[in-house]
Amino acid sequence: MKVIYGTDEGTKFIRPTGIGLGNFDGLHVGHLALINTLITESIFNSFDSVLYTFSSHTENIINKKSITPLVMTNEKKIELLNRTRLDYLYFEKFDEAFSKMKPETFVKDILIKRLNMKLAVAGFNYRFGHKGEGDAELLRKLGNDLGFRVIIIEPIRHGDEVVSSTLIRKNILIGDMGKVFELLGRHYSITGIVEKGRRIGNTLGFPTANISPEIELALPPDGVYISKTCIDGKMYPGITNIGINPTFGGLDRRCVETHLLNFENGDIYGKKIEVFLIERIRGEKKFESAQHLVEQIKKDIETAKNYFRL
Repeated sequence: MKVIYGTDEGTKFIRPTGIGLGNFDGLHVGHLALINTLITESIFNSFDSVLYTFSSHTENIINKKSITPLVMTNEKKIELLNRTRLDYLYFEKFDEAFSKMKPETFVKDILIKRLNMKLAVAGFNYRFGHKGEGDAELLRKLGNDLGFRVIIIEPIRHGDEVVSSTLIRKNILIGDMGKVFELLGRHYSITGIVEKGRRIGNTLGFPTANISPEIELALPPDGVYISKTCIDGKMYPGITNIGINPTFGGLDRRCVETHLLNFENGDIYGKKIEVFLIERIRGEKKFESAQHLVEQIKKDIETAKNYFRL
């Protein structure tokens, strides 16, 4: 898969393309249904498959007073899509000028003239153009008028709810990681570089791998989670605390601290790790003493061991 940014001038789409349209924040099960359809139909028709999205979430450009936390970073999006048979991932730069483009202009000048689109695949609630004036019905009409095929993906449901990035974000923010897993089709994860902290965990006998999450990423509530951590391609069970460590005076920012079980590989400072959050055990709290905290950590570890049957 080739990754292209809208500022790249040299890329020319000679072959006809099938294009998947949307924000694709999280790449949840609904997005995957769209992407699989795009890839399958593009292969069948000898088109290049292109997932067309934006380098920044559109809501964060349009409504600057209310920032939408992301379910996924662009880096993680690239990693997951690299595992598919998608030909291109196209990140468009979305700014105020772009947001004022009329729907018809967007389709004619960007999708057809620049990207050579012959097939458009979009979700049932896809909106495009100035103030979201374009919708699935207009896309179908333009397809008939301008000579490209349109496939609209119907909603994927989880029980009575339609799977969406908004629903996933809501469940992340309340800490229901089991529901998030069902909606995403995988465990929610946070990636970062292991950094040196205050080494309080070492002092207590429970060393931790500390990372600072991406500021734009949606984070679950402060507390302790059963987790798995990927280091150098290998998974380790453990427990992860998200918060500010109030028992020891607190931090000036939220940190993700993971105690790894059965890990004996030594120094991992500076390594990139990915922490998968499985289940929330409890909220973060300020303990009366370090000893009270140690006793609680032992209980948390026992909970995790029972979960992993260790």
